[in-house]
Amino acid sequence: MLYQAKEQHTGRIIDTLNRCMNLLPRNTLKYVSSCSWSSGDFFTAQDTSQLITWQDGRCSSHFLSSLPKPNSHLSIATGFGCATIFWYMKFRPQFLEDFAVAGTIQDYVVSMLCGLDGCVMTPQNAASWGFFNTSSNQWNIDILKGAGFPLHLLPKCVSSGGVAGHTCSEWHGIPAGTPVGAALGDFQCSVYSCMSARTDAVLNISTSSQLTYAMPADFRPPDSPQPTSPISYFPYFEDTYLAVAASLNGGNVLATFVEMLAAWMRDLGADPSESCLYQKLIHCALNQATSDLQVSPTILGERHNPLCLGQVTNISPSNLSLGNVTRALCRGILKNIFTMMSADHLQHAGVTKIVGSGSAIARNEILRQEVEKAFSQPVIYGQNADSAVGVAMVFCDRS
Repeated sequence: MLYQAKEQHTGRIIDTLNRCMNLLPRNTLKYVSSCSWSSGDFFTAQDTSQLITWQDGRCSSHFLSSLPKPNSHLSIATGFGCATIFWYMKFRPQFLEDFAVAGTIQDYVVSMLCGLDGCVMTPQNAASWGFFNTSSNQWNIDILKGAGFPLHLLPKCVSSGGVAGHTCSEWHGIPAGTPVGAALGDFQCSVYSCMSARTDAVLNISTSSQLTYAMPADFRPPDSPQPTSPISYFPYFEDTYLAVAASLNGGNVLATFVEMLAAWMRDLGADPSESCLYQKLIHCALNQATSDLQVSPTILGERHNPLCLGQVTNISPSNLSLGNVTRALCRGILKNIFTMMSADHLQHAGVTKIVGSGSAIARNEILRQEVEKAFSQPVIYGQNADSAVGVAMVFCDRS
């Protein structure tokens, strides 16, 4: 039952955060905030559970279909906090008895810094927990109560860009009483860092991939989920929304390809480093300008179509080189996101420029080439496209 679980050690994450803070110059910070991909993390004031990540796959489609229908425009999916709690209620109910509060890892950091007994969460993260209505900014209390959900675990909702509290003690040179912003969504902050105009669309390819643009200020999402739609509407700032084609497949597909090759080579008696392999693949693909090999890279499925897995077609003796396969794989990642949000859709939305961002785009010249082929709009690459930069910009703009 747990073979699809994706968990991380919370204590090691906090230790890493402390080591990073030690590297920063002292006496320069006036405000503290955080962002991260939304993921479940059950904790009390004394101890924490493992971090259950957004890639967690323990909730099958069959299990999700058994849950009550949310009063939200967003469908419930595996990896969402409320879905995971429902899973524990059914399969390991005793686990929940040990915890008094739940939240994301970044909410835990905020609670720790402020000495809070409870947890606060912004709509940006709550929306990715499920059973949260972004129009009213409230949890689906009645629906959850009727299903026997442990309501005491739900965080208190505060506005995106708002203050959660103040540091309760000195922390790495940051004095007690320093304002601490409520944790924000990683994706929203990444967009904020590089979207300079409302006519921009942002293409982010890191572990996963997203293509997004800002909806008009008066836009309101549908009243109910549209589970088969590839486009979702994520809460942004000031009660506005982003239209998002959010693919589960991005840089993780390339990483899986490299891991597969490394495993094959170990079976053959070689032991190359994965970083060296990655660079050699890019070099091979640079010498292969085109490829008629067709790769559908959806090895993780998609939230709107979880059973649509990866395929390789149009295979011939002439297109099996590493350059061909790597070029086709990178093109397939772009083609997949384009099937979710087409060029016509972007043009109709008034998009005039594409801003490329994310670690996979930054380190992969083949992806950049395929991006520029895919879009009719001019493509630029965000120099400061980073969620950590974005969260700093948010609070600087509001201070």
